[in-house]
Amino acid sequence: MSEDDWLDAVRWDAQGLVTAVVQEAGSGDVLMVAWMNRDALARTRELGEAVYWSRSRQRLWHKGEESGHVQKVQSIRLDCDGDVVLLKVRQLGHEPSIACHTGRHACFYRELQPDGWHSVDPVLKDPREIYR
Repeated sequence: MSEDDWLDAVRWDAQGLVTAVVQEAGSGDVLMVAWMNRDALARTRELGEAVYWSRSRQRLWHKGEESGHVQKVQSIRLDCDGDVVLLKVRQLGHEPSIACHTGRHACFYRELQPDGWHSVDPVLKDPREIYR
């Protein structure tokens, strides 16, 4: 068995990506959903910190590289079909715990209500103060 056989079990899409669901280990909150390529998943395992593939920047993105809000990986799981990765993480860095680029704890801050989508979670820190 080669060192990378575990990566071969992942069902990568046509672009060589897999969906990554990111869950906070302590609270169970789903913080975000991102994309990983083979290199990102391998680096995540190696570093013990989340590394994603940024489709907009077309490069690896080490979570927290600009914001300081690093995700320390507690476990990596693969779903039954092999096409979704679940990362259980501890969100580290500056308080409060922020995973979303909007300055919120998690990316899922909008809720569908009878009259449309509404933001139901507060901005914890102005994004202009987080990102350079």
